[in-house]
Amino acid sequence: MDFETVEAQVLTLPVAQRALLAQLLLASLDDVDECENERLWLEEAQHRYHTYQSGVMSSRDAFEAITEMRGRL
Repeated sequence: MDFETVEAQVLTLPVAQRALLAQLLLASLDDVDECENERLWLEEAQHRYHTYQSGVMSSRDAFEAITEMRGRL
């Protein structure tokens, strides 16, 4: 089963079940060693950068975003 299929199925679950699954998945990451964790974050950062470069994802100033979020609190 590929990622997209699993993702589509998981997103159809009720919120409580998705939250439980998220907790289980996060707990399973504790088994990832530091080198693997760093590799995964680098992979994610590269993916986000390429998505931004291709115009699929936009960006905004971090200070503006933080100010806006603080205003919502």
